Amino acid sequence: MHLAVGFTGVGFLLIALGWNGAASLDHVQGQVPYLISGGLAGLGLIGLGLMLAIVQELRRTNAGLTARIDALTDLVAGERPTGALPSAVPVDGTAVVAGASTFHLPACELVAGRERLQPMRPQDAVRRGLAPCRVCRPVVDVVG
Repeated sequence: MHLAVGFTGVGFLLIALGWNGAASLDHVQGQVPYLISGGLAGLGLIGLGLMLAIVQELRRTNAGLTARIDALTDLVAGERPTGALPSAVPVDGTAVVAGASTFHLPACELVAGRERLQPMRPQDAVRRGLAPCRVCRPVVDVVG
C-alpha cells in the first residue's frame, strides 16, 4: 500500500513540476513539452499507484473470502472451525441435547454457545416428538 501511495504522490509532484515549468514561459511552444512530460508522466504514475492500491485491496478481500469459505467448508464437513464457541456439554449418561423442536449431538455447531438446552437420551427426544438435527445427524436407536 505504501508503494501505491508513493507512486501517486510522485505523479502529483510531476504534474506540479510540469505546470510550474510551463508557467515560467510565456510562449506555447515552450510550455507544451513541460505539460506533456510532467502531465503524462504524472498521470501515468497516478494511474499506476491507483492500480496497485486496487490490486492490494482485491488481494486482501480475496484472502478474507477464502478464509470464510474454508471455515464454511469445514462446517459443512462436520469439523469445528478454528475460533468457534465451545459446544453444549451434556449431563452424565446422556447422548444428545434438545432444543425447542430438534435434538443435536453436543458438538453440533447449531447449539454451540446456546443456553437452556436440555440434555437427554435420544430415545426420550424421539418420544417427545423432537426431530433429529439435519446438520449433525444424531443416531437414534429406538428399542421400544
